[in-house]
Amino acid sequence: MRAHLLIAGALWAVLSVFGEVILFTFSFYPKRASAEAAIVDDAFQLLMVLSAPVFAFVISVLVYSLLRFRSRGEPAEDGPPLKATRAMGGAWLAVTGALAVFVIFNPGLKGLAELRSNPRADLVVKVEGRQWLWTVSYPAQGVKVNSPKEMRLPVNKRVKFEITSVDVVHSFWVSAFRMKIDAVPGLTTSLYVTPTEVGSFSTDPGLRVQCAELCGLGHADMRMPVAVVEPAEFDAWVGSLRAQAQ
Repeated sequence: MRAHLLIAGALWAVLSVFGEVILFTFSFYPKRASAEAAIVDDAFQLLMVLSAPVFAFVISVLVYSLLRFRSRGEPAEDGPPLKATRAMGGAWLAVTGALAVFVIFNPGLKGLAELRSNPRADLVVKVEGRQWLWTVSYPAQGVKVNSPKEMRLPVNKRVKFEITSVDVVHSFWVSAFRMKIDAVPGLTTSLYVTPTEVGSFSTDPGLRVQCAELCGLGHADMRMPVAVVEPAEFDAWVGSLRAQAQ
């Protein structure tokens, strides 16, 4: 029994180290274009770092059991049972419980506090979802655009999105910002985003408003390009929309 534990433990250690090396060597995240995206990516990275040894433990026990204890012909009877000790059960409960409590606070509560730490907004954007398009308005600027036209945002300005729906539940999501929230009929939800990279949908597919809640036949096409531009260019764009409306 001790030999089996040592071999499985050695395999677990090797797989754990291999997994951590992969996580710290390669980046698995798409391009990020907001300050909030860095918080979200850091949270995912921490969760993967913590989960790699757990995943490696399951794989090592499974692989060793399949190789070492596989049936070689028709077994005459069941093998002897392996019984856990009270110490093993206590250790498992302590380790898994500590991990659960840790991730509740970090990145859970800590990440939420960082995302909600600044309620100030340089720009308010109202977003309305309906089957199957987005309507975006800038109340302070007095302009409105409908998809598939482009939504523009000024770089390095904190934006507050006020989001609602007129028919069914939709979900407002810009993957390059890593922020997502439901658009609920009769309710206005909000989230804050600070774009940090100039770009557009033509250069980064993640810069688009995409409905992330199955909302009917046109769900996949319910999207709107996003462009992050310099503040002067944003002001000029607003001015051109005003001129067109007049």
